[in-house]
Order: sequence, then C-alpha cells, then structure tokens
Amino acid sequence: MCNLYANTMPQDAMRRLFDVSPEDDALGNFAPAEAIFPRHDAVIVRRGEDGARRLGLAHWGFVLPQVSKRTGAPILPKAVNNARDDTMRASRFWRESFETRRCLMPATSYCEAKGTKPATYVWFAMVGEAARPPFAFAGIWKRHRGRYRDDLVDIETCAMLTTAPNALARTVHPDRMPVILAPDDWETWLAGDADAAAALLAPFPAEAMRIAREGLDAKSDPTEG
Repeated sequence: MCNLYANTMPQDAMRRLFDVSPEDDALGNFAPAEAIFPRHDAVIVRRGEDGARRLGLAHWGFVLPQVSKRTGAPILPKAVNNARDDTMRASRFWRESFETRRCLMPATSYCEAKGTKPATYVWFAMVGEAARPPFAFAGIWKRHRGRYRDDLVDIETCAMLTTAPNALARTVHPDRMPVILAPDDWETWLAGDADAAAALLAPFPAEAMRIAREGLDAKSDPTEG
C-alpha cells in the first residue's frame, strides 16, 4: 500500500513525457511536490472525449461516505486511495472506473513506512542517470459530486492500483506495492480494453528500481540526492 509519493517533474517536462499538448494541460501553475498524501491533489494523465491525453489535478482518494456509528450522522468521508489488483474487477466500488476511466499518475519516487514508533520512511525510485527518473503509476479516476468537507463539490478523484511486491519492495512492505507501468504500456493502460489493461497489473522489475532515500524524518523526497 502506498500513502505517500513525490512528483518533482516540471510541468513542461510532464507535457513532453506524456505527449500532452499545451491546450490540453489544465494544471495551471503547477508546483513540483516532494510529498503527496491522500486527500491532496495529484497530477493525472487521462484521455479526453476526443481521445487526446490531458493533464489535470485530481483528489487522491475515491470519496466513500461515512456515518457516525454512535449518532448515525454523516462524518468526514473516507478517501480510498489504493485499489487492489486481485479484487478490483469483482468490486462494484472499483469495477466501472477500471473498465472505463483509467489514468496515469506521474511520479518521481514513492514511500513506504518500515516499522513503527518510530517508523523509517523508505523512498523507492527508478534506476537511471537522473537523480529521480520519472515514471507513472497505474491509476483510475472518478467524478465525485456531493458534500465533502462541509462543502458541495464537483471534483475528479483518483486511486492507485497495487499488486504483489517485487523482491526489493518486499524488504519494506511484504504485501503490496504500487503498479508501475513501463512507458510502452501507457497507451494500452489508457485506451486498451479491460483484459489488456488487467494483464499489466504486475510487479515492476526489482532490478529497475532502487532505494533512493530513507530515514526516521524522511517524510518528503527532494529532487536532489
């Protein structure tokens, strides 16, 4: 499970990498982020109705309404930010988004906490010449219309797919890791049918990844280092 990642790519670099034209970039004045948590905005790449790729922001976590067990009154909804590959197609909560609304979530590293009290924060990055070579998680998105944080909202939300860990990720999190997609698979994820997309839900090769940073206070990941 991933609850923290970084995306320190400049906006123009994301447009080039994901083949997005300037008129299809809805990020505004995007600021690279060294720490992105659930319930915060995440950059996504998705297909528009015309088939063109679009850059935009989405709330990280599908909104799931909750009520108080004590009073029955509505309380802050959950933000469900991870979807398991082994239950997604059987789940009414995820299935339609997987079949019709897939997206890419650009990143430069992601974090898993190891241990507790205190936890060590371990950041995973790709192998390459750059300090943090860019990559993309497999994501899905959904529009939420309704009450959230005491307001009526109409927002796009996103969630990240997870799968079994590879040998490197397993040293920190023995159960899950995010689905990381190779660039050659981005178009299949965005535009392919559900069976073709499901075939991509596999651990990323461990030899293509490295541990880039770790520490008790490493709750963000700068570009340098």
